[in-house]
Amino acid sequence: MKAAKNEKLPRVEIGILGGTGFYEIEGIESVEEVKLKTPFGETSDAFIIGSLEGRRVAFLSRHGRSHEILPSKINYRANIYGLKMLGVERVISVNSVGSLKEQIKQRDIVFSDQFFDRTHRDSSFFGEGIAVHVSLAHPVCADLAGALINTGKELKLRIHQGGTYICIEGPAFSTKAESNIYRSWDCSVIGMTSATEAKLCREAELCYATMNLVCDYDAWHEVEEPVTIEMILESMEQNTRNAKAIIKKAVASLPSQRESRCDCEQALKNCIVTQPDSIPKETKEKLRYIIGKYIK
Repeated sequence: MKAAKNEKLPRVEIGILGGTGFYEIEGIESVEEVKLKTPFGETSDAFIIGSLEGRRVAFLSRHGRSHEILPSKINYRANIYGLKMLGVERVISVNSVGSLKEQIKQRDIVFSDQFFDRTHRDSSFFGEGIAVHVSLAHPVCADLAGALINTGKELKLRIHQGGTYICIEGPAFSTKAESNIYRSWDCSVIGMTSATEAKLCREAELCYATMNLVCDYDAWHEVEEPVTIEMILESMEQNTRNAKAIIKKAVASLPSQRESRCDCEQALKNCIVTQPDSIPKETKEKLRYIIGKYIK
């Protein structure tokens, strides 16, 4: 593993956020590990960088490869900023979730397009003398999600397009009462990570899509057993195989340039409220990978 100097960073097209094992996708070539130190601290683990189907990709285990970091303790800002430093434009987030709907079954894959965030985390790069208000009406990139969805269909996997991901603080799973309330809000799946990543990716002008692997029925189901960690681990192996298959096929199909109808790369345009001369020099330098094309 090497620590990359900022002026000699490897260039990467696609970032993949997930758990242990996702850097072992069959066919990845020229693998190297790069550990980055960002202005927001260290990332969860080293980035695993290589070529997959001819595309440069970077994998990061958000919980660390030994799964030692709790959802609320993940340094989300460092992880996303690190992807930005590597030149990533698209981010595929792979998550284990619980189902909140009868028709969404164990080992299905849900491509959520909305979030309900119940966490209390640092979910913005801004502050420290700069105020920015991005739009999150549509937090998922439709083009990137569409490529993943089409691939899932081609592979004849059980997938669900759209739906709301409710993000809770964790690490404990929901009470039955909480689970039933989330169902009454018409949420589709429940997890502990994706909403935070989606917000930061929008601020970083990165295309973002979340691929949610269903492991259980949370706590609401009257017949199925309440969620346990054993249940999640049991479903993870098959879920992981399906996720790897989608990623491998989808990255090959993505155009080299982001689609013109995708406005993710202009998410900050006209959203920086603070006058440039009023932004502290230190803040400009800290956020140069994010605001550099707007603020010098």
